[in-house]
Amino acid sequence: METNTSTEHIENAGSTVKAFGMFFLGWLVPGLGHIAQKRYLKGVVFFTGILLLSVFGVIMQGKYYDTSQLHPLMLLGFVGDVGSGLFYLIIKALGFGKGNIEAITYNYGIAYLVCAGLLNYLVALNAFDIAKGRRK
Repeated sequence: METNTSTEHIENAGSTVKAFGMFFLGWLVPGLGHIAQKRYLKGVVFFTGILLLSVFGVIMQGKYYDTSQLHPLMLLGFVGDVGSGLFYLIIKALGFGKGNIEAITYNYGIAYLVCAGLLNYLVALNAFDIAKGRRK
């Protein structure tokens, strides 16, 4: 009887490690957690949607939040921005995402960039749930 319990515990631990791996993949590259689980259409749709949100945010001359100001609301915006994973790192490395406050679309651009990150968190959590067997 104890071997079944320990075997179930080991299987649950393996399932949890796999689920966190899918979450990390999904956060790093939007949709990759789904693609790794052979949910190709979902993965491509999520990747495309979050990529477009990020690109439109940059085109609208929105800016990423930075950590130079330790105000709680600014920190929450930064956490939302970082949710885009590699898109955030690539856009920052290319020198975009600095924003232009004089642009009429500046605030919309900020909203698009933060929404891309927040949406990616939800997509990564969905990949986690699929790996745990909670969703199909």
